[in-house]
Amino acid sequence: MKLPFLLPVIVLLFTSSSCKTQKANISSGADEPVTVYKTRADYSKYVSVTLSPDKQKIVSYPAPKDVYYKGKLATPTALVNEYWLDNRGITIHSVFVKITYEDYAKLEQAPTLETLFAAIIDKDPFTEIYNAGSRNKYKDEVNELNALIKKGALKKMVRLK
Repeated sequence: MKLPFLLPVIVLLFTSSSCKTQKANISSGADEPVTVYKTRADYSKYVSVTLSPDKQKIVSYPAPKDVYYKGKLATPTALVNEYWLDNRGITIHSVFVKITYEDYAKLEQAPTLETLFAAIIDKDPFTEIYNAGSRNKYKDEVNELNALIKKGALKKMVRLK
């Protein structure tokens, strides 16, 4: 008898905590990290997914409608010296798949995990990744980051890889 009574309570608690998490994520947009990286090849037109730390499965991938940043496709922004400014949420566990942002955005739904995993281009695409603070600290991200890179000051940022 206790289980049927507890089930709605558990569902309500789970739903309530989920909503709070989503609100926190939405409101923290200004504190979004600035991620600058270099890759082994030019993967700038390809969508990224996130692998588990052991690189055996995909743990995060975008919906086709989620490949936009500020109303444009979220391709990374080219910086000097072959660095890229992330516009989608790159982490040290991210990899790129053989689907361009343009093609991915046209999909009705995301490909299956099996399809995405089979489409991985390189399981270790990054040579360097830096956290350069939060987006709200920059007035002109691209020019300020290029200046940091030219001065060698990017190396003073938090190196993730």
